[in-house]
Amino acid sequence: MNAIRLILPAVAGLSAALIAYGAAYVRGDLGGVMQYLRARGALRRLEANGAAQEQLAARSALRELGQQVGDPALAARLLPLELLAGLLVAVLVWRLFARQLSTGPRPDIQERMVERLAHRLGGRFTLADLNRSSPLNDEQARVVTTRLLEQGRLTRSGDTFELVPRRAGAGHPTP
Repeated sequence: MNAIRLILPAVAGLSAALIAYGAAYVRGDLGGVMQYLRARGALRRLEANGAAQEQLAARSALRELGQQVGDPALAARLLPLELLAGLLVAVLVWRLFARQLSTGPRPDIQERMVERLAHRLGGRFTLADLNRSSPLNDEQARVVTTRLLEQGRLTRSGDTFELVPRRAGAGHPTP
């Protein structure tokens, strides 16, 4: 998990910095980029057809269009800002991972998972059924079943757990 926690923010930050660099390079002119790409596609079609004279004219027009659309000097001047945007994204992704790791698994979600599995299995299940049919490991399964036993939502007879039937409307406020 630590490798992923280090790699994902780095990749996200570098990607954001690269996208910011690209946007600064073309001065945010997406229409100009699309015009350049259409002209490049037309040049490739000309090359495929073998029209030599038209290729030269199209190549020079493409070069001029590329110089109009791109501004490498502006992109280089804004490099600190672009890297700052990448750093901001990396920090946000890092904090997202830190928050998920600090909160840990939520017990209510695990309890609902066990109850749903029990309903699917006809109200009775074993720890082996729980391990086989849920993402909970042995320790988590024991903790959740113990908590449900303490709350009176499960009963135990040997290795088998059974759901305690709820009264109609139990747990739901009446209007």
